[in-house]
Amino acid sequence: MKIPINLASQPFRRDRAMLLASAAVSAVLVATLGGLIYLAMMDRAQSAQLRGEVAQLDRQVRAAALEQKRIDAILRKPENSNAVELSVFINTLLLHKGISWSRLFSDLEKTIPYDVKLMSLSPSLDSQNKVVLDISVAAEKPESLLEFAKALEKSSAFRDVYPHNTQQPTQSEPFYRGRVTVNYAQKL
Repeated sequence: MKIPINLASQPFRRDRAMLLASAAVSAVLVATLGGLIYLAMMDRAQSAQLRGEVAQLDRQVRAAALEQKRIDAILRKPENSNAVELSVFINTLLLHKGISWSRLFSDLEKTIPYDVKLMSLSPSLDSQNKVVLDISVAAEKPESLLEFAKALEKSSAFRDVYPHNTQQPTQSEPFYRGRVTVNYAQKL
């Protein structure tokens, strides 16, 4: 057996830098783990709070739906039918009153060519509460009626122009007559 006397036969290993780096990385990982655990707990608490708010809103919606059902049941009673019909009638009148006639005629004035005469104008509301105009016009030339329809289509105030018919001049009526239905873009 040979006893090593020379210390140089086993070189000195430098492990201290590796150990310090490993310890530093481990400390960073532990701190990151702690941060992630903290964020997860905060998220859980926030989610629980949101779930509580959603549950409270669901309860309010259910209570409102029950109240609506109760009110609907009262309104459906035969003795209340007159009041409901009157309410619907008044609401319809208010919607019709909501049409601004001055704005409507201003938009028509900007759109109608100079040689076309407005004969009649009948507004109505469709199922989506959009204003629909039934317009009758007269002109000396049929080209003017065509220009009128084109002007309505180009205007931003009117949409979906539907020409119906044109009537030739007669002995009693010297003008060409035309009728169109158009959606008016006025909001109620």
